[in-house]
Amino acid sequence: MQMKTGVEQSVYAIFILNMLPDKAVLPGEAISQQLGASPTYFQKLLRKLVSADLITSVPGVKGGFKLRKKPEDIRIYDIYLAIEGQQSLYSSSGVLNDMLELEEENSCCMLTDLMEEAESSWKSVLKRETIASLFEEIKDGFQPKVHELQEWIKEKMVL
Repeated sequence: MQMKTGVEQSVYAIFILNMLPDKAVLPGEAISQQLGASPTYFQKLLRKLVSADLITSVPGVKGGFKLRKKPEDIRIYDIYLAIEGQQSLYSSSGVLNDMLELEEENSCCMLTDLMEEAESSWKSVLKRETIASLFEEIKDGFQPKVHELQEWIKEKMVL
């Protein structure tokens, strides 16, 4: 399994929006530049985040993006779902059934069960962490760099 970079970029875009003052917005172009993301691809990610009600788009010359929910209410799993969707990471192609020549009523799904258990564990970790918890961890570990990022946000934000 390899997660698309869009999930990572989306998590950190919301991380950045978390640092905005209440009435401010941040242009999508500024966020994509900060993250080193392709502006065209990044606009698609922002639309997915808006559709998932995680962020709000404010149109116009003084427009941009801001959080729609409180950071403690945005789980990392919510962002993953917004970008990747609901599909399961594993889908059996029936190799074992073909190899053992099993009829459908006798089909074996041990690997499917194992993969579903692993996916369930992985999802529970993502559901437990929020933008607020991620922010606190990063802020505590990298305070000087977070301060620099906050200064950049002040320069780029629109009130």
